[in-house]
Amino acid sequence: MSTAILTGSPVPGSPIEADLRSLGFEVRTAAGAAEAERAIAEAPCDERVALVDARFVGHVHALRLGLTDPRFPLAAVPGAVTARPDARVALTRALARETSAGGRTAIAVGSVADRVVQALDAEGDAVHRPALGSLVAAVPQDEEARDEARQAVAAVDDEAVRLKSSVKSGDGFFTTFFISPYSRHLARWCARRGLTPNQVTTASLLTALIAAGCAATGTRGGFVAAGILLIVSFVLDCTDGQLARYALKYSTLGAWLDATFDRAKEYAYYAGLALGAARGGDDVWGLALAAMVLQTVRHMVDFAYHEAEDDVAPPATGPVKKVGLSVWVRRMIILPIGERWAMIAVLTAVATPRITFYALLAGCAFAAAYTTAGRVARSIRRRTPNTDRSARALADMADNGAFASLLAPLMRGKTPRTGPLSAALGALLVVAASAVWGPNWWTVLLAGAYVTLSAEALAYPLSGPLAWLIVPLFRTAEYATVLLLAAHADVNGALPAAFGLVGAVAYHHYDTVYRIRGGAGAPPAWLVRAIGGQEGRTLLVCVLAALLTAERFTLALTALAVAVALLVLAESIRFWVAAHKAGAPAVHDEGEPA
Repeated sequence: MSTAILTGSPVPGSPIEADLRSLGFEVRTAAGAAEAERAIAEAPCDERVALVDARFVGHVHALRLGLTDPRFPLAAVPGAVTARPDARVALTRALARETSAGGRTAIAVGSVADRVVQALDAEGDAVHRPALGSLVAAVPQDEEARDEARQAVAAVDDEAVRLKSSVKSGDGFFTTFFISPYSRHLARWCARRGLTPNQVTTASLLTALIAAGCAATGTRGGFVAAGILLIVSFVLDCTDGQLARYALKYSTLGAWLDATFDRAKEYAYYAGLALGAARGGDDVWGLALAAMVLQTVRHMVDFAYHEAEDDVAPPATGPVKKVGLSVWVRRMIILPIGERWAMIAVLTAVATPRITFYALLAGCAFAAAYTTAGRVARSIRRRTPNTDRSARALADMADNGAFASLLAPLMRGKTPRTGPLSAALGALLVVAASAVWGPNWWTVLLAGAYVTLSAEALAYPLSGPLAWLIVPLFRTAEYATVLLLAAHADVNGALPAAFGLVGAVAYHHYDTVYRIRGGAGAPPAWLVRAIGGQEGRTLLVCVLAALLTAERFTLALTALAVAVALLVLAESIRFWVAAHKAGAPAVHDEGEPA
């Protein structure tokens, strides 16, 4: 249980103690700063503590936002401040400054909590201040001001604001108008029954897997059921995030589950459609793999671009402006997850898997071209170089293995700074060779050139305005090479094996991104080298294709997929479970992912 310390003289009839207890706080009282400092020292060291002015008037949800959000070490609203266990030293230090400033108490004008926040700001400690909107949080100085604050509280429905704020901004048209109007109520229903976001996330995954199983039957009834269940899975996918925001139940493990399960659900559904089509005599595994490649590359464009741009041009903050028609159209044409899943679900129910994949590939290709062109244009206009942090993050996301890592230092100072051009040329060479020659030693030779160009691309820090392009270029080269060589094999099982390999490698790449975004850095170097790095795997697949017969190449792809999957899953699960147990802060995406 957390501890809240009420400072100052109690106000007759104030509900503040009951409100704090309803939020899970054990309430203690202190006349002023000195007593509050002693009370904090007496509180268990592994608990959250809060300082709250006894005269506080406001909504319970304002206190919830200010005092219980687990993502922030320090947070405050007017009249209240809180610290997680890892930030209690900073809070105690600021309170000690207040105590030594003359023994002022909360009875004086201004509150101890607000003066402590000022001291934290003065020492450079980051204090999160949640946007309260129409919610009230105030420390009235007299009865007249108290009556006005109470009237303001009564005029705003605390629960309605809480429910509305559970829906994140930036969602697509389909999610905003067809899912969130009722999924938010489902989130509240889950919260009142003690369900956690992780449980809802797991339910969403299981529903999607059942949908994939229905699609794999290859029957019209199975396809209809699959489409319906895919929408149900998406409703639950929206609900888990809304539940986390409604109940402020964020966690490191939950952020990872939410992000990775989204990818697992969609790509498992692609596999289900391909299996269903095969039952009907139509082989669409190549289309399924192409859809996964295209979608993953789209995500890598998003991740790499924002990794480069956010440090030098952070998004503007301020009041949310009304979204007009043009904005909704732009959000729809890039096929975010809501629109994309709705399209897949409807086409699954009424058309064939082949038509579904054709529509998906056409829509995603247009969306990828549209967004990438705009981002390239904006990057070219930017003159500020990437920060050292973002340059390091991009290099980690590139996923270069031992070959490129050993060659890169040898090229530094001897080659021009042509990182994106080298990556583009290398990707063009190996993909073109795979398409034209297939399993051939010329393809192996150009794969060797790709290894060299991969090293050259990372010979210098990735500080240029277009350096972020290197990441999706590497993803395109590796995934497309596997796809094309498996297609050239032209035997049963080659494309499904390639689907499994790309899926395992893509998981590793997503995991790398989520670790970096969570501030944990890239996966360990031993893992990257053990699975070959992107250039090593590309070269290995080309060599295997040239050396082996089509049947043995298929077996080799299968074995490689299993080996990569076991290594990356085992290390990833170990890392995220350990991070969860250690109480690492969660990072939640507040914009609808592509």
